[in-house]
Amino acid sequence: MGLLSKKDSKLILDPLADNNPITIQVLGICSALAITAQLKPSIVMAISVIFVLGVGNVVISLLRNVIPSKIRIIVQLIVVATLVIIVDQVLKAFAYELSKELSVFIGLIITNCIIMGRFEAFALGNGPWKSFLDGVGNALGYGIILIIVGFFRELLGSGTLFGIKVLGDSVEKTGLYAIGYENNGFMVLPPMALIVVGIIIWVQRSRNKALIEEN
Repeated sequence: MGLLSKKDSKLILDPLADNNPITIQVLGICSALAITAQLKPSIVMAISVIFVLGVGNVVISLLRNVIPSKIRIIVQLIVVATLVIIVDQVLKAFAYELSKELSVFIGLIITNCIIMGRFEAFALGNGPWKSFLDGVGNALGYGIILIIVGFFRELLGSGTLFGIKVLGDSVEKTGLYAIGYENNGFMVLPPMALIVVGIIIWVQRSRNKALIEEN
C-alpha cells in the first residue's frame, strides 16, 4: 500500500477486518448462506461483487452532483442493475455451467445491502478515486468471508476443493482400524454457513476486544 496515503489505505484495509461488511456490519448474509457450499461459486460471487461495487461507486460518485435527491435511489438501482446484467451475460458467455449453478443469486446482487449502503454512505459524498477504493475494500471484505466459508464447507462437507477430491480417498489400514475421512453432509446445508460465519465473528472479536459491544 506504499502508493496510497494512510487514509486511502484505510478505505481498503478497514473493511477486511475491523469493519467487515458481513461480520461487523452484518450485511450480505443471504448470499453467504446460499452460495458457499462450494468454493468456486464463492470466488466468482466475490469477484462479481468487487466489479459491481468498485465500478458502481465510481459511477455514482461521478454523477453525484447531477442526481436529483428525490430519485437518487432509482438512479442507484439502475446503475447496479446495469452492472449486474453485464456480469450475468459475461458468466453465461464464458462459464455457462457456473452461471446456472449461481442461478438467481447473481441477479440478487442488485439487492445486496452492502452495495446500496456504500452508494448512499460514501459514493454520494466523495470523489471517484476514494469511492473506487471504498468499493473495492468493502467488496474484498465481503468476498474474503465468502471464500473462507466456501473453503471449509466444501472441504469438510464434500471432501473436495474446486471439485477435486482432497479428503476421503486415501485410507490407511492400521491394525483393525481404517484411518480416513467421512464427508460431513451437514456442512453443505445452509445452517452451517451461518455457524461458520458465527465462528469467524467469535475469532475476530476474541482477537480484538474493541469489537465487543458493551451491554
